[in-house]
Amino acid sequence: MCTAVTYQNGDHYFGRTLDYDISFSEELVFTPRRFPLPFRNMGVQKAHYAILGMACVQEGYPLYFDGFNEKGLAMAGLNFVGNAHYKEKLPDRDNIASFEFIPWILSQCASVQEAKQQIERLNMTNIPFSAQLPPAQLHWMIADRNEAITVESVKEGIRVYPNPVGVLTNNPPFDEQLFQLNNYMHLSPREPRNLFSEKLDLLAYSRGMGALGLPGDLSSQSRFVRAAFVKMNSISGESEAESVSQFFHILGTVDQVRGCCEVEPGTFEITMYTSCCNTDKGIYYYTTYGNRQISAVNMQRESLDGNALVCYPLIREEQIFMQN
Repeated sequence: MCTAVTYQNGDHYFGRTLDYDISFSEELVFTPRRFPLPFRNMGVQKAHYAILGMACVQEGYPLYFDGFNEKGLAMAGLNFVGNAHYKEKLPDRDNIASFEFIPWILSQCASVQEAKQQIERLNMTNIPFSAQLPPAQLHWMIADRNEAITVESVKEGIRVYPNPVGVLTNNPPFDEQLFQLNNYMHLSPREPRNLFSEKLDLLAYSRGMGALGLPGDLSSQSRFVRAAFVKMNSISGESEAESVSQFFHILGTVDQVRGCCEVEPGTFEITMYTSCCNTDKGIYYYTTYGNRQISAVNMQRESLDGNALVCYPLIREEQIFMQN
C-alpha cells in the first residue's frame, strides 16, 4: 500500500510513501541523458531527458518506483492489485511494458500535456522484466507544476483521469477514490458549529473537532481521504526547508507503523521510504523507516550529459543529533 502527493508552495513538490513488507534493495538512481534506455518493443533511446528517482537496478536497467526528470515532470507507480490489466502486443500502438512506463514518459515528456499525447498511442503490455520479476499490478500519478493526472490500464483499456486533489493511493480505481470525498465535505480545519439541534447546548470540547469523522484506518481509501484533507488544508512557510518539512508532515499522516498491518503471521507492512522531490530545483529528499533524518540527492550536481547510471544506496540506520 502506498500514497503519492503533489504539492505546490512556490516550487513544485512531488513524493510518495512506499509501503510494503519486504525491501526491494531500492536506491536513488540518476539516469543521465546519454545512458541508453532499451525498450522491449520500441527500440533504444540513446538521448533523452535526465531522470532522478527511486529504483531497483536489475541487469543494469533502472526499474523506477517513482522519479522526475530535468524538465520538472514527476511520476510514481502505486499498487493497483486486482484492477490493473495489461495486454498482448498490438499493431500500430506504442507497446510499453508496465516496468518501462516511468522511463518511457520521463525520458521524453516535459509536461503532463506531452505525457497525455504519448499515452494516446499507448498499449500497456504484459511482458515481464524477467522470469523472476512478473509484471507488477500498478496505476500511476503524473504531475507537473500545473496539473496532475492518474493513469490506469484496465480491462476496458487505458484510462486517464484529471487529478484535481493531487493524491493517489491504491484501490479502488481513481474515479471511485475521488467520488468518496463527497462523503466528507462536512470536514473542516475550523471549529464546528452546532447544527445538530437548536434545542441542545452542544459545545466543541476539544480542538480539531471540525475534522471529526476523518478516517484514521490504514486502508487505501481511508488514506486517500486523509491525505487529501491534510494536503488541501496544509499551510507551509515559504523557505525550502519549511516546504520540505511540511511535505513530510503531510505524508506522515499515512505512515505505516510496524505491527499495525500484518500481512501474514509475524510479517508486517511498513513505510519503507518516504520521498519529497523539488522538481523545480532537481532535488530528491527522502527518509526511510529506520532513518527519520532527511537525506537528499541533487540532480544538478551530477553530469546531466553522462552515459552511466549513478546510484546512491539509501541511508537506513537512524541518524541522531546529540545536543550535549
